[in-house]
Amino acid sequence: MQAPGTLYLVPSPLDFGCAAQTSLADVLPVGTLVIAARLEHWICENAKSTRAYLKRVNQLQPLARALQELQIVELPHEVHKKGDHAGQFDARPLLAPALQGHDVGLVSEAGMPAIADPGSSVVRAAHDLAIPVVPLVGPVSLLLGLALSGLNGQSFAFVGYLPHDAATRTRRIHELESLALKTGQSQLFIEAPYRNAALWQALLQSLQPGTRLAVASGLTLPGAVNGSSSVGAWRQRAVPVRADTPALFAIGR
Repeated sequence: MQAPGTLYLVPSPLDFGCAAQTSLADVLPVGTLVIAARLEHWICENAKSTRAYLKRVNQLQPLARALQELQIVELPHEVHKKGDHAGQFDARPLLAPALQGHDVGLVSEAGMPAIADPGSSVVRAAHDLAIPVVPLVGPVSLLLGLALSGLNGQSFAFVGYLPHDAATRTRRIHELESLALKTGQSQLFIEAPYRNAALWQALLQSLQPGTRLAVASGLTLPGAVNGSSSVGAWRQRAVPVRADTPALFAIGR
């Protein structure tokens, strides 16, 4: 039997959808770029953005084949809408090239695939098929934001997106604050950029003045903003988030 290829988890820069771009050389080590450049089979969220990313890789490390010759397969639309972390999607057919001995790259639109992004179903499938899985080094917004928050990095939870409904969102904020204050566990969450300001105002209105609130916006990008203060102090300052830049929020004590 032919030995399977390897599934590489390929991180991408955090500037997807942003007006400014960061240099790949500043956020991705050479080793990651070298492996990404030689891969001919890809599984991704969006083929168009993956091609744009690989064009940037090609400027630093020549691709093994012409861009149009690469095999790029998208995860199904329902995976984007509902996620694939609960095991409801069978990704094994996507890994047919790996079973034929080809190395495969898994990439998301920003950061590390399968972390706050689709891709975990592909990783599970690789393990089930005895395909080696190798994560490559690159930016992970959750860890970068947690590290600069000053909050508890020994015990933390990422809870994804908060509810859109205002009343339900307020209840969820109170639940997370209670958990953070009672246990000391930092609570991290994100929002679509165009709802950043609304979430920020909800946090300032719902949280206790002494609760510590941290935010990191535009990580690794020019003009990145971050801060960590009590809610009472934040209420005296300008809104630190923009409607066109991804942000990470965290609460703790």
